[in-house]
Amino acid sequence: PMPVQEKVIPFMLEKNSDLVALAQTGTGKTAAFGLPLLNMIDANRKQVQALVLAPTRELCIQISNDLKNFSKHLHTRVVPVYGGEDIRTQLKQLDTPPQIIVATPGRLIDLIERGKIELGGINFLVLDEADEMLNMGFKEDIETILQRTPDTRRTMLFSATMPKEIAMIAKRYMKNYEEITIGTKNSGSENVA
Repeated sequence: PMPVQEKVIPFMLEKNSDLVALAQTGTGKTAAFGLPLLNMIDANRKQVQALVLAPTRELCIQISNDLKNFSKHLHTRVVPVYGGEDIRTQLKQLDTPPQIIVATPGRLIDLIERGKIELGGINFLVLDEADEMLNMGFKEDIETILQRTPDTRRTMLFSATMPKEIAMIAKRYMKNYEEITIGTKNSGSENVA
C-alpha cells in the first residue's frame, strides 16, 4: 500500500472519528477512502449512505470508476453526478437510489433542489481535494451541502494543503477530527507526472 493508504485505511476501519488527511494528488487517496467506504456501507440498503465531493468532473468520473472497479463483486451502486453532462441521464440513474454518490458541488445542489437526491441518511461524507474546491469558488456550495447532511455523519476531508478556510470548515462542521499528514505538509507529489 501507498503511505496514505497505510495510514487512512486502518484509521477509517478502526476509529469512529472524523479525519483531515493532508495528501497530494496522485498518492492513492481514492483507494485509501474508497476501500473502507465500500466495507462500511450496507449494500442491501437502497439508500444513499456515502457522498464523495470532488472539484472537477474529471476527478468525479475517475473516483466513480475506481469505486465501481473496487466494488465489481459487491452489490453496491455508485453514481457520478457532475455538470457538463445531460442531467436527464443522471436523473434516470438516480431513480434507484445508489449507496454511493460521487458529485461535483454545483450539480449535486441542483439535484437536491429538484428533490432527486436526499442526503438526510448519509453516514459518510468525503471531501476530496478540498483546497481545490475552495480555490474554484465552491465554499458556499460546500457549506450548503454540509448543512443538508446529518450531524451524525462521519466526515473525511482530503486536501493537499491546509489553508485557513479548510481549517475553518473542519472546525465548524467536523467533530473531534484527527489529522494525518502524508509526506511534507504543503508540498507537491513526486508521483504526478
